[in-house]
Amino acid sequence: MTQSTQFSELALSPAMLDNLTSLNYLEMTAIQAASIPVMLEQRDLIAQAKTGSGKTAAFGIGILSKLNPSYFATQALVICPTRELADQVSNELRRLARAIPNVKILTLCGGTAMRPQIASLEHGAHIVVGTPGRLLDHIGRASINLAAVQTLVLDEADRMVDMGFYEDMLGIVAACSPRRQTLLFSATYAEDIRKVSEKFLRDPIEVKVDSQHAELQIEQLFFEVSAEQRNTAVAQLLFHYQPTSCIAFCNTKIHCRELAEELQYQGITALALHGDLEQRDRDEILVLFANQSCSVLVATDVAARGIDIQSLGAVINVDVSKDTEVHIHRIGRTGRAGAKGLAISLAAPNEKKWVRLIEEYQNQAAVWGNLCSLETHTKNLQAPMITLCISGGKKDKLRPGDLLGALTGEVGLSKDQVGKINVFEFQTYVAIKRSVAQMTLNKLSSCNIKGRLFRVREIT
Repeated sequence: MTQSTQFSELALSPAMLDNLTSLNYLEMTAIQAASIPVMLEQRDLIAQAKTGSGKTAAFGIGILSKLNPSYFATQALVICPTRELADQVSNELRRLARAIPNVKILTLCGGTAMRPQIASLEHGAHIVVGTPGRLLDHIGRASINLAAVQTLVLDEADRMVDMGFYEDMLGIVAACSPRRQTLLFSATYAEDIRKVSEKFLRDPIEVKVDSQHAELQIEQLFFEVSAEQRNTAVAQLLFHYQPTSCIAFCNTKIHCRELAEELQYQGITALALHGDLEQRDRDEILVLFANQSCSVLVATDVAARGIDIQSLGAVINVDVSKDTEVHIHRIGRTGRAGAKGLAISLAAPNEKKWVRLIEEYQNQAAVWGNLCSLETHTKNLQAPMITLCISGGKKDKLRPGDLLGALTGEVGLSKDQVGKINVFEFQTYVAIKRSVAQMTLNKLSSCNIKGRLFRVREIT
């Protein structure tokens, strides 16, 4: 029997279907077509799919299909490995829930004040999305009640285990209703995750969609390098291919820092993202990368989880991955939404065995390039934008429109000179075209925004 791919053929309410149409969700992705019918049958599920496959919308539709908005209790819990992923999931759930009146979705993550979260929980929430550590904190304080949870989602479960959250997950699952439906989503599904899932799921249906990427969508190239040549080779590749944005994956935190410093020395706007960073620094780096104030993000696999950059020009595997599924997951961050992607992997002679595993997994021969044949373009790789930080945010009732009004009014910028505006609790980030950033900084420092002067600084 042919699997249906139309959302309209699912047993969903007319209001939900109308909202999906308004979001331009007409045809299901492979993971949605395979998993949503299982969810609607109230079965437990293990779903494996690559990044960008539409898994958040899949479990979001599953959650909302049985939500009762008039019952003010936590009916669904989504556990995510990182704050960034939790924020993305919450935003997608809010979009999907627009057709259902009065649905409250709450995000509970570390790095933000505890007291406002406790106050929000006192007023109740239908859906909670959170990271393991902060969720356990709330369970320990008895500020959250998970006894009515109907749907539990473990999103990117493989990385939660990698990041050492297994014991935390056990504690959270134990606080949920035993009558719940459990949905486990993962990009990879190693044997340790299989063992973990046995404790959390009852007779689950397993769904795996093709983890390969279309050959024509992502161009994959391999270059042989020596260990000492690796960092220089990354700069050489960047100057040749000139990607607008790129993630360079390293296997260790130390290598991340060293490579970022080397690229900065070469005039490339690069930043390192690794597990030793404070949450505030991590947030700042991700803002800079997303708003085009940073051209190259040098990251470890664990630190890069939860990053969702829609148009990534290239991925460079500075260290070839020993795990073929991690390789597929890395390169899947480029070539999204029909765009052409570029994935480059560097391999020393003793690492070619890992390349052979990738060839076997993908059922295609690796294409090898020659570093000596690459042209070095003189154009530098400075990011097109510079980010300014304003010392005011949601707590000061600042909104993106207030800042845009000041920038296009008193400061005198045109709309195309202003990039993304991100408003956080206590500060706001705005991307400005590099050519006018210094002038903007000077004028904005003495400019009234909502009748107040705010301190402004450039993020470097």
